[in-house]
Amino acid sequence: MQQFCMDSSRRERIFALALPIIGGMVSQNLLNIVDTAMVGFLGDPALAAVGLGGFIVFMCQALILGISTGVQASAARRKGEGSPERAAAILNTALLLVVVVAPVFSLILMQLAGPGFPYLNSDPEVIELGVPYIEWRLGAIVFVGMNFAFRGYWNALDLSKLYMKTLIFMHATNIVLNYILIFGNFGSPAYGVTGAGMASAISMAVGTVAYFYLGSRHVEKGYFLRCLASRKETAALVRISIPSGVQQLFFAAGLVAMFWIIGRIGTPSLAAANVLVTVLLFAILPGLGLGLACATLVGQALGKRDPDDAYQWAFDVAKVTVILLTVLGIPMWLVPDLVSSIFIHEESTRELARWPMRIMGLTMPIEAIGFAFMHAMLGAGDARRVMLVSIGVQWGLFLPLAYVIGPVLGYGLLGVWIWQGVTRTLQAALFLSMWRGRKWQHVEV
Repeated sequence: MQQFCMDSSRRERIFALALPIIGGMVSQNLLNIVDTAMVGFLGDPALAAVGLGGFIVFMCQALILGISTGVQASAARRKGEGSPERAAAILNTALLLVVVVAPVFSLILMQLAGPGFPYLNSDPEVIELGVPYIEWRLGAIVFVGMNFAFRGYWNALDLSKLYMKTLIFMHATNIVLNYILIFGNFGSPAYGVTGAGMASAISMAVGTVAYFYLGSRHVEKGYFLRCLASRKETAALVRISIPSGVQQLFFAAGLVAMFWIIGRIGTPSLAAANVLVTVLLFAILPGLGLGLACATLVGQALGKRDPDDAYQWAFDVAKVTVILLTVLGIPMWLVPDLVSSIFIHEESTRELARWPMRIMGLTMPIEAIGFAFMHAMLGAGDARRVMLVSIGVQWGLFLPLAYVIGPVLGYGLLGVWIWQGVTRTLQAALFLSMWRGRKWQHVEV
């Protein structure tokens, strides 16, 4: 019965680690909301271009983003073992891997952006606006990868406050640059949607500079950029990072596929879906922050050779996450039009978003369960099984039937969103069952 109880010291430990991460995540999604709200003044095609373009960029970055999970799981394990110098070596190796791989990705993907975008949306105006936006974002992949490597390290070593402060600084920079570059303020030309991409790329570079400065001050003294992980540590880092990156790649590709499916319903539905996903990401990012905290707590407990403590941490974090996301979901089902009106200025588009927004609000507790146990497994290094479940549910169930339900049978955006709620419920149940099975405690990191 211990898993259903939680004493105050454990709750305080969760919040001490998670609150700075949540602060950073809220800052990140506030940026997304400001981006979407600013671009929304340019009309539905601009809103659709940024929504689809953003998820194309996420898909292209996904393999690099997996480095964060690898660094966090490996460094947290070393922290639990009492070897912070080895955690620093893991960070150094991750940064080196990003510097070698990411520029090649950027060059290839930027060449493919123009020819590839029309396959995902046939609206000429959306294509014209979306391609330059994507090209700017893809040019910053190396900065994104290094930022995520640092994120995994800060979270693993209980230094999440550094992560929060840097994100807030980086996103404040992005908002200012958006104001200047999108609308042509302070003497700048008005670049419109392209300006949003330029602002995002520049702010990522600014964040990387800040992280390197903090690394020189806060990484284990004398080890930052001066040593590399052992062959065994590097193998574990890659073994965790690649499945996590593949999972994120298919997740992002699935979002792009979902936008393609909804685009076949109509551009107003696509614009509404962009807003729905933006709102959802804002609401669940505190849950993601708690999930990242859970990964650290599980990893450190396993480093101390205490799998029972690791098992309990996942349930403790899940309880906190369910309460928080349930509260955040209330405005979605209670006043959906008030939420969507921040971004959508067409009454007919707002009507399309109304019931999907309510469904999102009602399923927030289910999202909380899925986040907690998925990240617990990632913290234990069990990235391969997480990948298989995530890809299987999204690509084997959700997307094929979403296409049938939406464009083919004519149930539109609402039908797609109902089916998404069903499949997300199944995925959360699978992660919970896998955690209770405890095979994750035998994974070597």
